[in-house]
Parts: sequence; structure tokens; C-alpha cells
Amino acid sequence: MKISQPTEKPVVVSNNVPASSAKSAPTVSAQAQTAAANSTRSSGVAVTVSTLARALEANNAGQAPDVDQKKVQTVRASIADGSYVVNPGVIADKLLANAQEMLQRQRV
Repeated sequence: MKISQPTEKPVVVSNNVPASSAKSAPTVSAQAQTAAANSTRSSGVAVTVSTLARALEANNAGQAPDVDQKKVQTVRASIADGSYVVNPGVIADKLLANAQEMLQRQRV
């Protein structure tokens, strides 16, 4: 994980305006288009996608993700019925291990 200032321009992402509405309604008035554009800008979230991330996505586009669907369903069910338990000690240990790994990479 890299924490630093982004070097690329941010991309605005919003889920307020469905993508299909712009394609299916070509006769939308200019006022409606302006209102939609303004609402999208004001409620969007800036996201930066690095060139490396884009390249990785392109390389993995045809591959199925390595996901254990049985485990996902088990966790979903335990969350839904309220029996899922978060172990803060394990989370803290993994955060510390990740920080140590990052520090080791910086020293090399």
C-alpha cells in the first residue's frame, strides 16, 4: 500500500446519474443537462487510478478472481445473523506487520 500525494489527475466518480439515462434520452433539455452536471460535480468523489493499477487491470481482465465463494457466503451469513466476531488483536498484528514490511522495503 502506498500512501503519498497522487501524481495523476483525479477522476470524479458519482452514482447519482445512471449511465444509461444519458444514452437513452438524447432529447434532454440543456437546463436539465446543466443541473445534472452540477449535481454530479458537487456530490462526486475524486479518485485517482495510477498507471500501474490500469496496467494490472488490463492484464487481469480475462481472469476470474481468486475468491473462495463458500467462505464469502459463510461470512455473509454470520454478519447477517449477528454472530460475526471481529478480533481487534489480529487486525492490529496485521497492521503492524504491514508497516514493518513497508519500512523494510524503504531501507533496501
